Amino acid sequence: MKTENKLAAARAFFDQVPHCQALNMCLESTTSSKAVVSMPYSRCLVGDPTTGVLHGGAVSALLDTCGGVAVICHPEVGSITATLTLTINYMRSALPNRSVVASAHCYHVSRFVAFVRVSATDGEIDSPVAVANGAFTVG
Repeated sequence: MKTENKLAAARAFFDQVPHCQALNMCLESTTSSKAVVSMPYSRCLVGDPTTGVLHGGAVSALLDTCGGVAVICHPEVGSITATLTLTINYMRSALPNRSVVASAHCYHVSRFVAFVRVSATDGEIDSPVAVANGAFTVG
């Protein structure tokens, strides 16, 4: 499949996933094997009302979604995938009132599995909110 078609398939996939809309995620960019997805701060996603810090589940959904889109963008993968494993290391809390942006790279594809690295930040580039390594099905 041509690169332009792969990127269009990735965007179509992203646009059809209901939780992307529910969390107000935005597909910022895609290239061959890479994706950037943002999620704006929302009081609905707060996990600690005292501090206003986002719930870790919202951050994990962002990491997972961004990783899946990066897999779909890879030239050796079809237009469908599912998460097999996702290991997340939370480095710190996301700062209140800031968008969180995830960047993913699908760095290796085998016959049945694609491997991805994802990082999420809230504008503090030197200090990620979370990083993840994942394995996704190849369809």
